Parts: sequence; structure tokens; C-alpha cells
Amino acid sequence: MRSLAPVLTMIVALIAIWYGAAVALNSAWALDKAKRADVTLSTSALIADTWSQEKPRLPAPNQVGQEIWKTTVEKKITSKRSLIYHSWITLQATLLGFGLGTVLGFGLAVGIVYSGVMDRTVMPWVIASQTIPILAIAPMIIVVLNSIGISGLLPKAIISMYLSFFPIVVGMVKGLRSPDMMQLDQMKTWNASGAQEFWKLRLPSSMPFLFTSMKIGMAASLVGAIVGELPTGAVAGLGARLLAGSYYGQTIQIWSALLMAAALAATMVGLIGILQRVSLKRMGMS
Repeated sequence: MRSLAPVLTMIVALIAIWYGAAVALNSAWALDKAKRADVTLSTSALIADTWSQEKPRLPAPNQVGQEIWKTTVEKKITSKRSLIYHSWITLQATLLGFGLGTVLGFGLAVGIVYSGVMDRTVMPWVIASQTIPILAIAPMIIVVLNSIGISGLLPKAIISMYLSFFPIVVGMVKGLRSPDMMQLDQMKTWNASGAQEFWKLRLPSSMPFLFTSMKIGMAASLVGAIVGELPTGAVAGLGARLLAGSYYGQTIQIWSALLMAAALAATMVGLIGILQRVSLKRMGMS
């Protein structure tokens, strides 16, 4: 219980700041309406108005909570208005992109560690690739793949892969190089082959780095999936909900989709954390 106290305190503080910001940002519209109606608003009435506007600049937490409740609990998961339905659409691209990014990142890391040529040539390009804004490259990927008849899930997954492979590469390179010289010399003393050195020493030593990188990669993959939905004019997915909300000024819809995306990312990262604890415990590294 003691460990939860700081977390709960921070949550309460953030919600209080959120409510205060909603009053500050939405009060101008409330006062303008009251002025045109020749009505004087009391402080309590002003606050109540700022927390209940249909299209506020910043929706209050209770408005976002009500929207999430309506679009999750009160809607069938097959409904096009269900956030669960849209989350599943985005999650498919996220998981595929994360899987592709993990495989690509792992393969590049092994090559970089074991090949001096790849270390000098590939690693700088891996780093340089992340300097290109994803909002600039996403439409290019969509257009190129559409021109060869590839659309739907795969383009979004490739954009997710583009964001998620980088932390895997960096983490695994660091992890595979983590054994010290004494450990490497001991493997040579035992006349271990290169494959044995990799499977028995380098790979187990890299596991903590891999799982940490996977957590970052999963979050980045979700961002990539959402960004990938924007230039396609998608009608399903959390990115589509954000896009539709921005078109029609539905800030409550935008914030509910954002919080759903955050919850989805937290869930997936949490699952990786559970896998990390179980795996490292079985390896005797917990």
C-alpha cells in the first residue's frame, strides 16, 4: 500500500491540474455565451459550464471518462463507434510491426557485433534513419506500397517497424557486447566455438537489454501504427478516431482516443515486463 501512495498522489495531482486547466481554457467561451445572453455567471456556474461544454478546448476528465465508458462498455465491440474495435485495428498493425522490428533489429545487432564492416557502415545508417520525421516518411511508404498494390495492414506495420527496430538494435548491440574480457577469455579457455559463445554467453547476457529495448519498441510501434493510419484516410483505428475528431472539432473524442492509446501501450509494455520477470527468473538472473 505504501508503494501505491506516491502513484495515487501523482494521479490525483494531475487530475486536479487537468480540471484547473479546463476551467482556464474553456472559460472564455463560457463568458462569451453569458455576455451574448446578457447573463452574469457565478463562479460555480462558470466552472460547471467549463466542465460540460460540447466542444471544449480542453475537455474535463469527467467528460473524457464518460466518452470512454460510452464507447467501450455501452457499445458492442463490433460497432464502428466502439473504442475497443478501433483499438483492435490499431493493435494488429502494432503487433505485426513490433514483430518485424524485433526480428530486423535483432538481426542487425548480431551482424553489427560480429562484423566490423557492418559496425562501420550499417550502424551510422541505422542512427541516421531516425533523424527523418515519421510524419514525412509515412505518406511516402503508403504511396509507394499502394502503387504496387499493397494496402491495408502491411503499410501501417512497416511504419511501426521503422520506429520499433531502432531501440532493439541499440539495446541488443549493447547487450551482446556486455560480457567482459574475463568471461570471453574463459570461453576461449574452454575451447568454445563462436556459436557456443553466442548461445551460452552473449545471448543470455543480452536478455535484460533486449526486454528493456522491447518495451521502448512496443510504445514506438504503437505510435507508428497510429501515424500510419493518418495519411491513408483510414476509417478504423485509433488514428482514424483522432483524425475524425480533428476534422469535426470533437476534442472529447480526440482525448478519449489518446487515453485509450496510452492504456493500450501501458498494457502491452506491462505484458513484456511480466515476460521479462518470468524469463529472467528462469535464467537465474532475477
